[in-house]
Amino acid sequence: MTTVGVIRFPGTNNEWESVRALRSLGVESRIVEHTQSVSDLDGIWLAGGFSYGDVLRAGAVAGASEIMKEIKASGVPIFGACNGFQIMTEANLLEGALLPNTSTRFVCKWVYLTIAENDSYLSEIAGETLKIPIAHFEGNFWAQNQPRKVVARYSNERGEIKAEANPNGSMDNIAGMYSNDGRIVGMMPHPERSCFDYQGSKDGRKIIEAFVKEVKS
Repeated sequence: MTTVGVIRFPGTNNEWESVRALRSLGVESRIVEHTQSVSDLDGIWLAGGFSYGDVLRAGAVAGASEIMKEIKASGVPIFGACNGFQIMTEANLLEGALLPNTSTRFVCKWVYLTIAENDSYLSEIAGETLKIPIAHFEGNFWAQNQPRKVVARYSNERGEIKAEANPNGSMDNIAGMYSNDGRIVGMMPHPERSCFDYQGSKDGRKIIEAFVKEVKS
């Protein structure tokens, strides 16, 4: 049976939302504690929250954990949302870093993001503009050099990449990145929070469907 593990660190708070969204798309999903192994998994989901209370930097302690070394070597498709994306950058699975929002405030609201042309498992929805919520204090993406592996950018509802659509100050309106081999994708928005009608939008379902398809392939 194909199984996706949702990784839980101390402070993770989005694990069950993630499990519920994955199961709704017909894939077995279960919580995997940060002290356990990922060797039997077909896919890995790094959930949002505040791992280790965001001590030092958001995702810094989790990014240096033993399980992240195993995840890095796993070879399976990986997705990270919000704190999961922060952990990915801290573990050097993805390029860049997430800095405090330029507003110096926690931002929790609906945003639009447009999927960029990319070589990841989200390539099939490139060009689509999705309505998905964010909830973060450190979502301001920065990289020393101009990033090449951008998977999504903040936009308006028409898909226009404009400064006023940028909720946190991210360079080039970047909302998410992917790895060189296309196997790893991370973003600040929460697709698992826009997966069912009662959540106000089902646009995030498209992202999860693409991830699940990759896991099952």
